Amino acid sequence: MYLRDKNSGDLVEVLDVVAMVDPCSAQLQGRFHAGEELQDAAIFDKAQLEFPSGEALPRCWVDASYRSSAR
Repeated sequence: MYLRDKNSGDLVEVLDVVAMVDPCSAQLQGRFHAGEELQDAAIFDKAQLEFPSGEALPRCWVDASYRSSAR
């Protein structure tokens, strides 16, 4: 799965899907998908990622208390 880095606009290939959907995990492992060469894996803050369409990540992926708090 690919997400987009908010700062650079580059796509990030998600390598740890479990961490991506875990609301208790603020980071996930991935790698930039830019250029011709395969990039090294890195740790990304989920707060700095969004879907390629520009849509925010679902609240249930980033907020551990999403069921008990209303926004």
